[in-house]
Amino acid sequence: MTDLLQAVLAACERTPDAPAMTFRRKTLRYGELRDRVLGVSSSLRTLGLEPGDRVLFSIRPGVEAVTLALAIIHAGGTVVFADPGAGEAMFRARSALAAPRWVAAESLLYAASSGPLRRIARRRGIELPDYAAVVPDARHVYSGRWLPGVPRSSVSLRSLVDRRPGRASALASRQRPEMASAASSSALIIFTSGTTDAPKAVVHSRESLGTGLDDFATAVGFVPGERVLTDQLMVGIPALIAGAHWELPPPGLDPGATPEKYLDLLPRADVLFAVPAALDALLRMLDSHPDRTPELRALVLGGAPVLRPLLERVRERFPRTAVRAVYGMTEILPVAVADGDEKLAFAGEGDFVGRVVPSVAARIADGELVVSGAGLAQYLGRPPHGELRTGDLASLDGDRLVLAGRAKDMFIRGTTNVYPGLYEPVIAGLPGVRAAALAGIPDAIGDDELVLALVLDGTTVESVRDALPGLIDAAVLPDRIVEVDELPTQGRSAKLDRAELARRLS
Repeated sequence: MTDLLQAVLAACERTPDAPAMTFRRKTLRYGELRDRVLGVSSSLRTLGLEPGDRVLFSIRPGVEAVTLALAIIHAGGTVVFADPGAGEAMFRARSALAAPRWVAAESLLYAASSGPLRRIARRRGIELPDYAAVVPDARHVYSGRWLPGVPRSSVSLRSLVDRRPGRASALASRQRPEMASAASSSALIIFTSGTTDAPKAVVHSRESLGTGLDDFATAVGFVPGERVLTDQLMVGIPALIAGAHWELPPPGLDPGATPEKYLDLLPRADVLFAVPAALDALLRMLDSHPDRTPELRALVLGGAPVLRPLLERVRERFPRTAVRAVYGMTEILPVAVADGDEKLAFAGEGDFVGRVVPSVAARIADGELVVSGAGLAQYLGRPPHGELRTGDLASLDGDRLVLAGRAKDMFIRGTTNVYPGLYEPVIAGLPGVRAAALAGIPDAIGDDELVLALVLDGTTVESVRDALPGLIDAAVLPDRIVEVDELPTQGRSAKLDRAELARRLS
């Protein structure tokens, strides 16, 4: 078992002068990262943050955001990731469940959620909660320069960093032997699904995060000093644990939407993390500009199923690059990691997702994958559990894991069993696609017409149809693609009602 903070601080001790993080033109060395984390942690305690306090966190990835998140955890607090794009009602429901005492947000969010700017945002369809009032009696920390709407009693994140020479190092030497809370205490809360009546969130401890991310770093094989390009905390932290150099792209830069701008960052990168839909956009751009293909040591893929057609294009474009495909979920990350060449060589039925990582115990119950281990999170407000039923149909051969789709959802198309859960996340990740669902409409001989229903925002059915070959298996390309206003749901959890969708499309 690995303690997240101890692992990061140990990396800082090993190579204090090596670059740890770069954001825009600012590079922070490992020794500076340690001093900032410990200095901000001390400042937060002085301001009254107590072990167990939860901090509603809405700051986009960057050096300041990562430093503050680590400092909150070091001080004994819990970071509650809060997505303002979820809508005001959902945001308030999630906030009520988490019951935070602190709010940390960008000054722009305070400004945009109050006064005239809030009315402008609403006219544009953006429903933001009032950050200054969403948590009654909260203490506030803001990043960026002060703007109207930021509470007068709030504290600037920059003021929490003690820049006096030697001061942070002295604090480090006094605080390192004992942190403000145990490794088993909650460190991070992430909301996953649910409704305004029943939001759902997972709670990770320093131990569960550290164990999983240490496995991630080992399986990917990060090399000390190499540049790792990602805005994902769950990839950047393992890079830090391994002593690599984490480079963060500018906030909001989406490789799936603006691949030409993302390409400018790639020549400096040794390792790139991408979700399949974003990588598809980058590959299409490189097909038009092959001279801009970077020399990557490794390419890490995750966030959605990584299928053979995409891997074949990756291998053609990056013949000397190591490829790692990561399978996991918010509750436990990773579960398995696959080498790209081994994944391509797999000739059996289903999706080979790699070898189960050492910290995860996996078994099959009634065809469904069940996992447990030190990296497993708990659910907020629910009784503790020792195992997680993943909902994925799977088989195990030793430590080799093969998925067969989601439980209960399966269509038959000729000789092919189609599990929509393998493909819907990939399609929904395409730019301009808000939601995607596959429906099988049976014919007289027991075969299924495969229909793809899309909720679109900024793209067209034709654009999606053009993007699918090479992104998903040819055997499951839909017979029809239709645009719908919304997908039918059922129950309090608003789960997709696939039977109703098939009825409407038939």
